[in-house]
Amino acid sequence: MRWQRRRARLVGAIAAILGIVVVASGCGAADPAATRADIRSVNAWGGDIASEGAPKHGGTLRLGMDREIVSFDPTVQNANMATFAVYDSLMKLTPDGTAQPYLAKSMDSPDGGLTWRLGLRPDVKFSDGTPLDADAVLVNVQRHIDKAASPAHPYAEQIASMRALDPLTVEFTLKSPLGSFPVVFAQSITYGTLGVIISPAALQQYGDDIGRHPVGAGPFRFVEWIPDSHLVLERNPNYWQPDQPYLDQLEFRPLPDTESRYASIQNGDVDLIFAAYNQELVRAFQDPALSVYYGPGNAGEYLYFNFARAPFDDRRMREAVVRALDMKALSASLYNNQIVTATSLFDTDSPDHTEAASQEWPTYDPERAKQLIAEYRASGGNPDFTLKTTTARTQFGEFLQAQMAAVGITVKLQFYDLAQYSSQVVQSGDFDLTTTVSAFDAPFPGASRLVQTGGNTNYGKYSNPEVDKLLATAASTSDEAERTKAYQQVELQVNRDLVACWLSRSYLATIAKPQVKGIDRYTSRDMFYATVWLDRPSQ
Repeated sequence: MRWQRRRARLVGAIAAILGIVVVASGCGAADPAATRADIRSVNAWGGDIASEGAPKHGGTLRLGMDREIVSFDPTVQNANMATFAVYDSLMKLTPDGTAQPYLAKSMDSPDGGLTWRLGLRPDVKFSDGTPLDADAVLVNVQRHIDKAASPAHPYAEQIASMRALDPLTVEFTLKSPLGSFPVVFAQSITYGTLGVIISPAALQQYGDDIGRHPVGAGPFRFVEWIPDSHLVLERNPNYWQPDQPYLDQLEFRPLPDTESRYASIQNGDVDLIFAAYNQELVRAFQDPALSVYYGPGNAGEYLYFNFARAPFDDRRMREAVVRALDMKALSASLYNNQIVTATSLFDTDSPDHTEAASQEWPTYDPERAKQLIAEYRASGGNPDFTLKTTTARTQFGEFLQAQMAAVGITVKLQFYDLAQYSSQVVQSGDFDLTTTVSAFDAPFPGASRLVQTGGNTNYGKYSNPEVDKLLATAASTSDEAERTKAYQQVELQVNRDLVACWLSRSYLATIAKPQVKGIDRYTSRDMFYATVWLDRPSQ
């Protein structure tokens, strides 16, 4: 299978938001003392579990998160690294962007993607002892249909009807064929998923407060959550996978300050951190006492152009910005000379990438930028604009301001805290140019969110009917070759249109002490915890 071949390459070489997931892009100031660490894809989808030895039972794994959890309710938009510890997922993404059964036993279509049948494993129970059956799946999917704010609502809306064929089989009939439908049962709650199933008994007991009282069928069960302090989960003794999980407990700690988070793993306060920024990754690659799990993924760090207003409703101005940015200078200034460059929607290791798209990307050429700006001025336009971003991107804002001044554009800078930025800038669409990080594992629905007309992270309001048609073809077909061709054409067209100013791939990484074994992850950092173990005595 293609995904097996690609996983072998990824491991051997060693891949959000969304109501809204806009992660404040913080590449970090350059470290003068840093030496080259050669950021590269390494164990992107987890370690080589079979070669790590016989797992040991027991112990507590301490994990440092880059933000506090908002909720364990998958209908509430947030990033939650503990999700799959409590719930597991019905399906699981593969490195080629498709999905395979995980908590579910099977998922197939008898008619080319219009009807899908989800088969469940027998005797799987939630941690409260109630069965995970077809009715439980129906109750959970219906919540996403009913709640328009759910990040999975756009996918749930594709369902025309659903029913239980028997206690272990759910049939979904869609409004139109969707060959990629299993993927929406495999994503994290960050991007919207139908594959996280909550105990119906717990839903009845807690109602809308279920986000504070999670009950799933994952490897661990909820014990305690003190916001801004810690979350404790303990081993689920009735877990569906025999002999797993290996750990007794997980303790998650919110460590939003980048320096403090990295110091916590260096000094042993935590065993693993979910890293987000370039400087963390550079340091970790330099440190032989740490293990790195990283894949650049697709999209990454980029600038949103607002297509709905001047000056970036004019392609000349979009091209001028791209040509005016000296990426080598940016790398030296803010990325420790180790920027993971991006010139296209899909990573170069993706089968959906085409080199033709990268060849379309404008190169650094300030003289050409000046010509385009002069043409724009001559046509009556004003090239000056405002960059709105987060307080974490102050240095980047100043860098961009200086680069634009060199070609004759005056840039006003406005900075916001993350909450203000999400609501007042991105969600409202009130910006000329803004920053974001939006990495994704799978082309569906990741690409659609970014570049489809009305996509839920298409904040620049880009619209191209041809791109919409290609995205629909890619999502609907069950033919792998046809799907790949469609996505390659999408990538080519959005680069021709300059839908965004690509800066860098993301730096979403998992950094762990070497005694942490059995890591199984997505490039988005979401982890599956049943296989994780500690190569040290039980605590």
